[in-house]
Amino acid sequence: MKKINSIVVIVFLISILVLSACSSAAPTSATTETPDPTAIASTVAATESPEGCLGNPDKMVADLKCQEITIAVENAYLPFNYILVATGEAGGWDYDAWNEICSRLNCTPVFVETPWDGMIQQVSDGQFDVGADGVTITDPRKEQVDFSDGYLTIQQKLLVRKGETRFASIEEFVANPELVLGTQVSTTNYETATQYLPGERIQAFEQFPFAIQALISGDIDAVLIDGIVGEGYISQNPEKIEFIGPAIQSDELGFIFPKGSALVAQVNLALQAMKADGTLDALNTKYFGPDFSITDQDIQ
Repeated sequence: MKKINSIVVIVFLISILVLSACSSAAPTSATTETPDPTAIASTVAATESPEGCLGNPDKMVADLKCQEITIAVENAYLPFNYILVATGEAGGWDYDAWNEICSRLNCTPVFVETPWDGMIQQVSDGQFDVGADGVTITDPRKEQVDFSDGYLTIQQKLLVRKGETRFASIEEFVANPELVLGTQVSTTNYETATQYLPGERIQAFEQFPFAIQALISGDIDAVLIDGIVGEGYISQNPEKIEFIGPAIQSDELGFIFPKGSALVAQVNLALQAMKADGTLDALNTKYFGPDFSITDQDIQ
């Protein structure tokens, strides 16, 4: 009995649904209202231009259609990237550079904090679209990742305590077996250090601020560091540290990408345009010039 009643109810409901579908599917007549073109345009714009898309029609050299680009940054490498203590906001050369690049490629930059040690491998594995953080272009690294064109040439230098008299060059440093050199792990600075010194005379730190503090406190005797980065630490501690001797090595910095990434050619177009119109020079002056005043005390 319950089964028969259920069948009757189901048939009745199906009939109602069929009638409703027929009435709603009536042919469109000539009097049907034309959709508002403005409403259509705004809907398309919202779909193609999500929040954070930075395309600037006056600057664009390619159109990535607001594609999100994940960019790995350490957020602890002045002046390339950092987090301000006062505001909790991120900033630095990498942030400004990629905002500018995306304005020329019509893309959305998404910055992701990750430790430097392991960043190159993570990019190689495709966990990020791009690695920033002032990566030196080297042949061994080219076996893991693809590089953009170089955007800045830097020199590796010895940073020492003010008034250092025990040595005046890397050669003299090497000649004194009692001296210990500090630098950051997994950097080309560390690789250069190993070309001159045995491992027991090199102290590798997770981040450069720790190496600088060890230098100032007398725990190590010098720090091997990129000149532009060292300048920032000198400006923070002009009475305590200085460079000594000639540059040890000259290197070029570039962005890194997973092997075969199509972004390399597009980013190179943006960098070429930034070089041509002076934007890249202005950016380098802003962050590596004498007016840059953010210090380790200002960042997390």
